[in-house]
Amino acid sequence: MKKLFTVLLSLLMVMALFGCTKKQETVDPEPTPAPSDAKPVMTYAEYAALPADGSAEVVIEAYVQAVQSYWEGATMYLQDKDGAYFVYGGKISEEDYATLVGSTEYVDGWEGLANGAKVHVEGTKSEWSGEVEITDATVTLVEGGDKYLAPAEDVTALLGTDALADHMNKKVAFKDLIVVASQNASGEDVPFLYNWDGSGEPGSDLYFNVTDGKTDIYTFVVESYLCYDGSDVYEAVEALNIGDVVDLEGFLYWYNGANPHITGVTVK
Repeated sequence: MKKLFTVLLSLLMVMALFGCTKKQETVDPEPTPAPSDAKPVMTYAEYAALPADGSAEVVIEAYVQAVQSYWEGATMYLQDKDGAYFVYGGKISEEDYATLVGSTEYVDGWEGLANGAKVHVEGTKSEWSGEVEITDATVTLVEGGDKYLAPAEDVTALLGTDALADHMNKKVAFKDLIVVASQNASGEDVPFLYNWDGSGEPGSDLYFNVTDGKTDIYTFVVESYLCYDGSDVYEAVEALNIGDVVDLEGFLYWYNGANPHITGVTVK
């Protein structure tokens, strides 16, 4: 009997040990946090310090001020309180794009002025004919982000100075400029051209020349992908006369010099 009791006790101990071992084997280990692959967001100063030769990858967050019409992506004018950015052909879903402007219906009169939503952009800093831009970019909405629409900064006094380029891509204003003649294909003086050389027709980009009377003549443009035929600004430029004095607003695009994309015209 004693022997049987000893055998049974040994068997129970073995079973208990096995049970403990099995329980230890099924305990889940503490999860190990996965390393984050998120890239740090740059300040505007960090972005501005990078070369614009296509070699620098950039990660920025800023607020959408305006967008050109959607075509497998979007060209965007972005700004924060420190500076501005131009995103060329950024990849963004059409659904997300529509939330920036309220529609993707490009009817006559459509304007791409945006609602100031915050976006995250990853791409490459490049330059084309003097315009510093972000190319090969992906654009995503920042969920729950705040909104910001920049006021137009008066840069009239900077015309003819190197300092004007420091405001590239910002929302800007020009005051008391004078409309001067452009020449069409027939050599006639006209207040504006459809296309840069007059080869276009209504619905094309509108080009017109202005001066402050002290410095050079500047060519401004109504980019038809930004402000369509029938929009207030498009029709205002079509109604200009040589010698008109105007206040203008737009985005300081650059093409071998200042070539603003105009979004507002007031004839004085």
